[in-house]
Amino acid sequence: MKYEELEEKIKMHNPNADMEKIKRAFDFTEAAHQGQLRKSGEPYINHPIAVAYKLADMDMDSTTIVAGLLHDVPEDTKKTLKDIKNEFGDDVALLVDGITKLGQVKYRGMEKYIENLRKMFVAMAADIRVIVIKFADRIHNLETLSFLPPNKQQRIALESLEIYAPIANRLGMGEIKGALEDLSFPYLYPKEYDWIQERIAARRKEKAKSLQLFINDLEEQLKKNNIPYYSIHGRAKHLYSLYHKLLLHNKDITKIYDLVAIRIIVPTIAHCYECLGILHQYCKPLKGRIKDYIAQPKPNGYQSLHTTVFTGTGDIVEIQIRTKEMHYEAEYGIAAHWSYKDKKIDIKDKIHWVSELSKTMREPMEETEEKFLESLKLDVFQNRIYVFTPKGDVLELPEDATPVDFAYRIHTDIGHYCAGAKINDQISALETKLKSGDVVEIFVDKKRSGPAEDWLIFVKTSNAKKHIKTFLRKTEKKQLKRLLDYKGPKN
Repeated sequence: MKYEELEEKIKMHNPNADMEKIKRAFDFTEAAHQGQLRKSGEPYINHPIAVAYKLADMDMDSTTIVAGLLHDVPEDTKKTLKDIKNEFGDDVALLVDGITKLGQVKYRGMEKYIENLRKMFVAMAADIRVIVIKFADRIHNLETLSFLPPNKQQRIALESLEIYAPIANRLGMGEIKGALEDLSFPYLYPKEYDWIQERIAARRKEKAKSLQLFINDLEEQLKKNNIPYYSIHGRAKHLYSLYHKLLLHNKDITKIYDLVAIRIIVPTIAHCYECLGILHQYCKPLKGRIKDYIAQPKPNGYQSLHTTVFTGTGDIVEIQIRTKEMHYEAEYGIAAHWSYKDKKIDIKDKIHWVSELSKTMREPMEETEEKFLESLKLDVFQNRIYVFTPKGDVLELPEDATPVDFAYRIHTDIGHYCAGAKINDQISALETKLKSGDVVEIFVDKKRSGPAEDWLIFVKTSNAKKHIKTFLRKTEKKQLKRLLDYKGPKN
């Protein structure tokens, strides 16, 4: 890839970009990496250009693109972070420093691994753009993974699948998550990858013609009803995600309705609902498959209307209806908020979990490294569920979380004095495993003595465990003090 291609991509997305600074960063990087080659034999400068190109494609700001170009300079050349700071300023230096720290997140024994993960979340909390640059860097490294020895291929693919893809998911970056998973898939599970490739290729080819005819019919219906739209297009499901879905259905591909989903992009929210109404007049919807993520967005920001319908040819197809803004958010999540159009948007609420996690990871560990890493996997890397308060607020929790986890997620005191719970208007035990879509009401009793020790057996989140243990320790200290202060009965 050449610099001219990068320049063209940046100008296409952001005509107001600081091209003078970006060109200086390119010249600085090219000089620093002069004579260096990648394992593929190509000039090293191709890598930072590719990373910057991906950032430009995500519509990132000029500072992030500059940092993307410079991200490997301190670690792989004679130029230092101080040189970068002097030449490009504090903001760029902070991002490059964060990326350098993320480059150390490799499994080198449990204790070192946890320390590196701690650095990663602290860097993310300082500026979330650090992880966005890392995603672009990791995707290009995965695209050229075939040039590395098998042991490195395995390690990089595993890190990408188990660490970076789940973080991308929590940041609402669906396209990045899918790319990280699909590029890692063949290196970790080659037989499964080949199997699904073979099955899917035949199925998609078989359905392509009827799908296009259905899209043509949809366009005609929307035009007839004067509903404007930007595009109607098919979207092939990511392979790794599809493989996991197939495992849930005993590898029966006929049970997968979103093998190729249809996306309808319209101008406004009102048009989304109008489009859904026309669609259901024209096609029979599949019961239980209508989801309104516009009225109730997912905690990671995802918004869209989903429905699954029967087509005229008897096929079953999933359809997603969204605005341009929703589509961009669904593809690039948190990165969408650094678009030059949205510089002033406040994203603190969207990444509160990063700040909370970085604080938790700075505190001394009260358990073994293995247990701590297991808690971390539950909090960050496990599948998420979306649970509602009676007022309709949505909270994100790890799979199999309980009402007690839910209570502590709302407030520490609500957790401490949680005396009971209703799930979907039914009185339920505190150890009940919650499911996505549950509406949970917590009953609080200020007279109770606090959390029970046996709650530690079933709670899932490290947040709940930490607060329960802290409360119990304080209670034990008070009881011990009372015993020590006891003078015996008065005569």
